[in-house]
Order: sequence, then structure tokens, then C-alpha cells
Amino acid sequence: MIISLVFLSLLMALFGGWLFSHSINVRPWEVQGGVLGERPAAVTAPRVGLAVFLAVATSLFALTISAYMMRMDMGADWRSPPTPGLLWFNTALLVLGSVALQRAWGAARHGRRGELGIGLIAGGACSIAFVLGQGLVWWQLEAAGHYLAANPANAFFYLLTALHGLHLLGGLAVWARTLFRLRRGATPERLCGSVELCALYWHYLLVVWGILFMLVLST
Repeated sequence: MIISLVFLSLLMALFGGWLFSHSINVRPWEVQGGVLGERPAAVTAPRVGLAVFLAVATSLFALTISAYMMRMDMGADWRSPPTPGLLWFNTALLVLGSVALQRAWGAARHGRRGELGIGLIAGGACSIAFVLGQGLVWWQLEAAGHYLAANPANAFFYLLTALHGLHLLGGLAVWARTLFRLRRGATPERLCGSVELCALYWHYLLVVWGILFMLVLST
């Protein structure tokens, strides 16, 4: 439970700081953009929406990790499945995807359309490969006889990886829409906000996966 609370607190502090980082020095008694007390430009509806969604997702992951830890301590029927080496490769793919989207964000801020397209494609390709790799891990475990219903440890492994994978698939839907807009002629400046949210969401999922992976390795 303590691990989950620390996990929840750190992630929400990180993304809460990002959301309000540009408004720390704002003086509400001064005129903002010609209107007294107007909200800071950095606090946009998409950013607030992402922050709220991440709060919900973080709570879900924290509760699942808490259930994992408590169930592991409940009895002798807990037999952790082996950790396939492919998980390390999949982790590297997710890291590369996060880096690529960070570079795409930088390209969007500076109006570099070509680099933006390359970054988006590379980030999406690595992420899709990660999802496919996770499916291959499941296939390897089932082929070795580590079925979901065999014991609680197997069930939680499939649950944790599926939960993370579903969140990544949701992000890929937004990524695909952003790439489609770029192909339709949208300028990097107009896409900057969408690319920013994609990059930050991927960074979040990378941190979450790092925690889940360490949890699996240590137990």
C-alpha cells in the first residue's frame, strides 16, 4: 500500500507541476492578455483534460499494484511466471517511442515539418511494435504452460500488462489523428498542442511501465 501511495504521489506531483509550471509567476491582479484575471494561456482545456485523465489512470494503476502486493502476501499459491527476455526489448522500444515523440514535440515548436513527421512516425511505429511484442510475450508464456488461470501471479501479470497496453492503444488513437492532420496539411504550429499531449502521455506510460516491470522483476 505504501508503494502505491508513493507511486500515486510522485506521478501526480510530476504532472501537476507540468500543468501549472507556466502559470507560477502569473499575478492574478494584473491584466492578462487584455482581460483582468484571465486564466493563464498554459492552462488549456486539453491540458486540464489530460491531467484529470492521468489522475484517474494513476489511481487505477496504484490500486492494481496494491492488490498485487496484498495478494502476493496472502498465501503459498503465488508462483511468479518467468520473465521473458523479450520484455527487455519491448521496454527499449517504448523508450525509443517516447524519445521520438519528444523530438517531434521539439520539431513542432520550431516549425520543422519534416522532423515532426519523422518523429511521429518513429514514435508510433515503436509503440505499435511494443504492443505486438507484449502480445508475443503472452504467447510465449501460454506456450510454456503459464496460463492466466493457473495461479494468481499469472493472472496479475496478464492484468497489469493488459491494463498498460490498453492505455497505450488509447494514446495511439490520438497519435493517429495527429498524424492524419499532418498529412492533410496542418502546420506544425497548429499541431504543437496535440504533439505535446502525445509526448507527455508517452512519458507517463514509460514511467508506469518502468514501475510495473520492476515490480514483476522483483517479485
